Amino acid sequence: MRVAVAVLFALAACGPRQVEVRTAADLPPDAVVQVENTLTQAVNVYVVDGGSELFLRQVPARSTERLRVRGVTSGRAVTLRATTRDGSATYRREGVRLEGTVPWRLP
Repeated sequence: MRVAVAVLFALAACGPRQVEVRTAADLPPDAVVQVENTLTQAVNVYVVDGGSELFLRQVPARSTERLRVRGVTSGRAVTLRATTRDGSATYRREGVRLEGTVPWRLP
């Protein structure tokens, strides 16, 4: 009897299964902050959203970098913050809407 029950379960487990295949919802495009650092030293760039601060990247001196902003809803108003590598200066730009490419020239 036990063997018959085991065979019955094995046959049921090996039978055809219905599978539903779906694609994931489209993710909103990432916003980009294009930082033009005209300073003589590198800066660390952050996005401040409410009480959360998100480090984007360090931008070398006298260079321009395109920094993707992930994890912040597109269209939100945030504050951009950049601090020089040695911590001697901090730059802020408040009320920035994260949509498409946002240019930011330092200083």
